[in-house]
Amino acid sequence: MLLYALRRLIYLVPVAFGVSLLVFALVHLAPGDPISAIVPPDAPKEVVDKLKEYYGFDKPLPVQYGRWLLVTLSGDFGTSIGTGRPVAQEVGSAFGNTIILAIAACLVAFSLAIVLGTAAAYAKSRVVDRLVTSIALVGVSVPHFWLAIVLVIIFSVELGWLPPMGLGPENATGWRLDWPHIRHMILPTIALSVIPLGVMTRTVRSTIKEILSMEFVTALQAKGMNDRQILFHVLKNAAPVCLAVMGLQAGNLIGGSILIETVFAWPGTGFLLNSAIFRRDLPILQGTTLVLAFFFMMLNLTVDVIQTFVDPRIKRG
Repeated sequence: MLLYALRRLIYLVPVAFGVSLLVFALVHLAPGDPISAIVPPDAPKEVVDKLKEYYGFDKPLPVQYGRWLLVTLSGDFGTSIGTGRPVAQEVGSAFGNTIILAIAACLVAFSLAIVLGTAAAYAKSRVVDRLVTSIALVGVSVPHFWLAIVLVIIFSVELGWLPPMGLGPENATGWRLDWPHIRHMILPTIALSVIPLGVMTRTVRSTIKEILSMEFVTALQAKGMNDRQILFHVLKNAAPVCLAVMGLQAGNLIGGSILIETVFAWPGTGFLLNSAIFRRDLPILQGTTLVLAFFFMMLNLTVDVIQTFVDPRIKRG
């Protein structure tokens, strides 16, 4: 198991290098001048040149990439052009808030998906199967940013039950596990969990339905096992496929939350990226995108290792 994990970790090295190169290239190929975001249009040319020299934008792109990569490897993502604060500090705070929201959405989506998907696969009534399939179809079809706006209109504007935006009560500097802060999480968690709920429900249903048609299930029934024992074996065989999809969906929740965090003004990486795009803040864009990409890679590595515990055939292959 340790050798398998080390081998998978070594495979990540060229991928990580490619990701860093892609992040740097995409950000710099975008139109516009980042210096124009912090200086007025009539700023003297000498001031603009000094700022370009300070941030390293006066060097050729290969030199900029080399310097940026060396500094990044040391843990220093530079300084934000818009705020003047260290990028690592801003990204770290925002990433923590995104993780909190993503964990809540994963718990809601995956737990409901396992229950609904299993119920649909075992259901002898076509009504139950069609109902669960319809829920999954709505989940993958409804735009989550549109749903977020609808939730705000209904539960915040019309009913006044839940707060429409923010991390917590006024002057809150961080999230805490108490009811005032949980109230601010309810609407963004629901909006963010809709898509993974639909995807995972369909995956669990189809996987379990396929396993139930296999011969070993008939053999277990012939041995006299009860339904609970058979369900355990079915879920164990369905786990590798479901874990792989869960890993992808969890990564998408963290990397694709920009619209949800913008609608609810949740101070996470998505909200930070949205602000950095409008400010043309290259250090923030590069640092945030790089952190999200590396987290997605490590998440996939973790899922691969967990899969080998559940299904030893993967390690032998």
